[in-house]
Amino acid sequence: MPKAKKSHKKKKYDYNKDRKKLKLQFRKAAAPRIECRQLRNAWNDKRSVAQNLKDMGLVFDPNLSLPVRKQMVPGSETEVEAARALVKKPYVIKDLEAEASLPGKDTKSLSTDMIEYVQYMIREHNDNFKGMARDEKNYYQDTPKQIRRKVELYKRFHPGQYSAFMESLKA
Repeated sequence: MPKAKKSHKKKKYDYNKDRKKLKLQFRKAAAPRIECRQLRNAWNDKRSVAQNLKDMGLVFDPNLSLPVRKQMVPGSETEVEAARALVKKPYVIKDLEAEASLPGKDTKSLSTDMIEYVQYMIREHNDNFKGMARDEKNYYQDTPKQIRRKVELYKRFHPGQYSAFMESLKA
């Protein structure tokens, strides 16, 4: 059986394209995206990962970061001070420490629908979780254990609001 004929197109060189720019674009696209803002700003593409991290005062291999301690001569620099002297970009560590010392955002909360649901159940049934499970407003068809968990979440995330709500029920 005869072979299919291959069609060969002559490859043309595009003189309008800058090959240096294309190479840089391909390298940039292939490089991983550094998520940490401080590292990304101090990163040097012409150096290796280990060299970049060493310049920033970070460690590539944690096994090499803590060498076996030798007898220190009195009056000589400590290992930490010697390591800090080698750091070329100390601002990276300062920025990382400043960001780490910021208070974290407490993103955990309950939706307003869940708060209203729990308040209704407590208002109608107090601590009777079986009664809450049989209530017609239990649209989620929660079991008594699930309702108890939701009430405990409400107590934990909104303690001031819960205590004020319980005071209003007693009054």
